[in-house]
Amino acid sequence: MIVPQEPSSASELCLTIARVHALLQRRFDSALGSHHGISFSDFQLMNHLHHAPGARLRRVDLAEKLGLTASGVTRSLLPLEKIGLVTREADPRDARVAYASLTPTGQELLGNAGVTVNLVSREVLRSLAPEQVAAIAASLGGLASHA
Repeated sequence: MIVPQEPSSASELCLTIARVHALLQRRFDSALGSHHGISFSDFQLMNHLHHAPGARLRRVDLAEKLGLTASGVTRSLLPLEKIGLVTREADPRDARVAYASLTPTGQELLGNAGVTVNLVSREVLRSLAPEQVAAIAASLGGLASHA
């Protein structure tokens, strides 16, 4: 019989991060869904496209940024393509490469949704001082770059 060990402070931190992530996901999904008709995952995808050069990314690069498989990013893009927020672009030099880019409608929706994300973010973090927010962001950013 294997007896589970007491969680270490490192595993406790990881479990807490996972719990906070789940809570944030639900909070953002609710606000974005009711006001803009998109999920937080949709927002993140569109935000990555917005910040990419030319507001477009190869689908494989988008998958990597989102932590998805190629088929996972395709499943995420299809509904956004159907409603005109994202478009698929072929590479004229390489038929194997496809890009995803924001449409003007997608850019507009992303701007409006960004206001909602900022409001929810401020509400969620209201008990933290700006210096605490900056320190946590720097720490988590460092973790993300080494994960």
